[in-house]
Amino acid sequence: MSDIVIIGGGIVGLSTAYYLSNEGHRVTVLDKGEISGNCSYGNAGMIVPSHFVPLASPGMISKGIRWMFNSKSPFYVRPSFSRELIGWGLQFIKHANARHVKEAAIPLRDLSLLSHQLYTSMAEKPGFNFGLQHRGILAFYKTEKAAEEEAHLVKDAAALGLDMAVLNAAECKALQPGLELNVLGAVHYRCDAHLSPMALMDALQAYLRQKGVTILPNHEAVRMVTGNGTLQAVEANGQIFRADQFVLATGSWSPGVARKMGIKVPLLPGKGYSFMRPNTGGIVQIPALLCEARVAITPMQDRIRYGGTMELGRMNEKVNMNRVEGIVSAIPEYFPNLEVQMPAASEVWHGYRPSSPDGLPMIGFSNKLKNLIVATGHGMMGLSLGPATGLLVSQLLTGQKPDINLSPFSPERF
Repeated sequence: MSDIVIIGGGIVGLSTAYYLSNEGHRVTVLDKGEISGNCSYGNAGMIVPSHFVPLASPGMISKGIRWMFNSKSPFYVRPSFSRELIGWGLQFIKHANARHVKEAAIPLRDLSLLSHQLYTSMAEKPGFNFGLQHRGILAFYKTEKAAEEEAHLVKDAAALGLDMAVLNAAECKALQPGLELNVLGAVHYRCDAHLSPMALMDALQAYLRQKGVTILPNHEAVRMVTGNGTLQAVEANGQIFRADQFVLATGSWSPGVARKMGIKVPLLPGKGYSFMRPNTGGIVQIPALLCEARVAITPMQDRIRYGGTMELGRMNEKVNMNRVEGIVSAIPEYFPNLEVQMPAASEVWHGYRPSSPDGLPMIGFSNKLKNLIVATGHGMMGLSLGPATGLLVSQLLTGQKPDINLSPFSPERF
């Protein structure tokens, strides 16, 4: 039995605690704020084996440049002369090619399918009623160009053994009879699922506390004690936490925390927004992605979560209502009878996705601190990949052979 400290109480940190506590280890989770406010609560709740194409892919550079000049666009890189942004950008450019996309597909697929399986198993346990639904996701498109891109994705998915299907407008209507559709068609990502992230995070915390895991919100890791190639202790909220092994799972805050340890984690925070509205009459039954607009729509019990945008740059707490308006204005372009009122700024949630320069998460031991595992960089797929990451970290820490090959996710690859 080992003493293990996990720095970060998001879905990756709590999933790691889940599997470690099931193995009988003594686990402490430290989080810098209130856990209910982190990115794992406000996301779209999608489990997406369909997302085997990393953010660093052909076309994203030209799209990013074009979108930078549109205040309502779904993707934005805030100009800065910071060393971190320049270094991240050069690595992104290096990886935004067809070869990288091909090499990333199988590792991302395997990680996603493992998470899908683990969510299914977790949902069968008492107390884990987090609204898991296996209805897939409908990726709607309005243009021939998007239709062509999605058809190409379906072909690649079939080669990977993933279940997707191209649907015409009438077939889409049959699946979503309450929605008026103004689309050419959609791809049904049948391999995907969705859940309520709020219910999931609450269930995980309740289970972990019952298992004896110590969860400490408002315990920011402010100082690290290192020596002899190991991390020996973490200071948080005036207390010193010693352990045999440590896990860095602080999402977009990982670069700053890593610097205190004397290591580098090359991530940028990708700011995203979401808000909730009633699902009147259950009009939305299957989650939707609006391809051209990059908007996600997820039914969660009697409500719908609308989310989108990706702002890469330094963190700030400002809610850019132009970006939110971009989400709202896109919806009737696809669904004319889905009326969504512009939310007040106080109703808009925002969070930061930890975006690696190659679009793959970082999962593995640090070369400099032999008792530290880095588990971050999941971008927009943190919730989707959380359980798999937690299981794999648990296996590494306990000397077991990981269920999948982790070399593509090495935190030392940059």
